[in-house]
Amino acid sequence: MSKSSIKEIKQLREVTGAGVMDVKRALQEAGGDLGKAKKLIEEKGIAKAASKSEREVKAGLVHAYIHGNGKVGALVEVNCETDFVARTEVFQELAHNLAMQVAAMEPEAMEDLLAQDCIKDAGVKVGDLVKSVIAKTGENVVVARFVRYALGHTK
Repeated sequence: MSKSSIKEIKQLREVTGAGVMDVKRALQEAGGDLGKAKKLIEEKGIAKAASKSEREVKAGLVHAYIHGNGKVGALVEVNCETDFVARTEVFQELAHNLAMQVAAMEPEAMEDLLAQDCIKDAGVKVGDLVKSVIAKTGENVVVARFVRYALGHTK
């Protein structure tokens, strides 16, 4: 294997969170094209996410986000299968990003939230962000509920 191949594998792993063998296979299937390989990995990750959707989620966390001006806040409950995954950086980052999304975009229902473009990456839907965490962690991940608070606003 050439140095560039090792570099490409490392780069693709950092971007996708996929395992070494999955990255190698995707690069081979894509003829060495990083963009195509990334797309293949994401497609397979989404397929993996769908296969995990029936697994029971008993762990997770509640994350709070307060916007810098202190006038808007959000709470989200995100569940997963084990405490081990709940403590990972990728899971905690998902919870934080979801709380920021709720605070910024005011979704009315779970379907609205999951269908929104991510505020940090406009080309990615929130639902796809959750699926990418399922693919990275190997566990079912569910956004259980959320609430948004704004000073002086009642619904």
